[in-house]
Amino acid sequence: MSDEWIVNNCAVLVVVIFILGLGRFLSYQQNVKVTYLMGGILFFSSVVAPLRTALNGDWNMVTDLPFHLCGISGLICSFLPFLKRKQALFDFVFYTGVIGGIMSVLTPQMNGFDGSDFVYLEYYVRHVLIFLLPLYMLQNLNIKPSKYSVLTSFIILNVLMVIIMPLNFYLGSNYMYLAEPPQAENPLVIGVWPYYLLWFEVFIIILMSGFYMLSKLNFNTKKTN
Repeated sequence: MSDEWIVNNCAVLVVVIFILGLGRFLSYQQNVKVTYLMGGILFFSSVVAPLRTALNGDWNMVTDLPFHLCGISGLICSFLPFLKRKQALFDFVFYTGVIGGIMSVLTPQMNGFDGSDFVYLEYYVRHVLIFLLPLYMLQNLNIKPSKYSVLTSFIILNVLMVIIMPLNFYLGSNYMYLAEPPQAENPLVIGVWPYYLLWFEVFIIILMSGFYMLSKLNFNTKKTN
């Protein structure tokens, strides 16, 4: 709740409301092009940010692999608008992108921050787009999570945990914050390892179920063709 936090989150809120509002005045094809732009920016971020880190000699396997949940969601979102069959991937990033992106903005932790404006701005642009893109597609392209998307996404998340947790132990890393809780203050982090992970499971089910129910509201007032 610092002044910086308040300013940043107010700016994010204004930008998100403006872009979602703008989408209501655009045609379906124009909205498709907007999602292409979002995906392109995310792809640019996915390539340029680690390349910049590598060129600076700061790239580290322990911290810079794209195995955080927002890193995985960002990669999926960068390709999602360009895919013809996107329902399965949309189901996943609708939850991981929206929940993870919003939490990353509300409780920011810039693991690779080097003091530069580029990293600072890239963090916010990337994480805002991770949750804005699925919401934009929901509202303006009328793509909604499927019936069993909560269950399938929850299973996929746990499969990822099973894969990444031993990788963390092997590398000494903390991808998906499975080895230790994030340093940023987060109301969803309760207790120490491994108990906070059990609470994560509870909270993620509650949040995904809530977002699924919200997605069934009629956000889209335009025809899709």
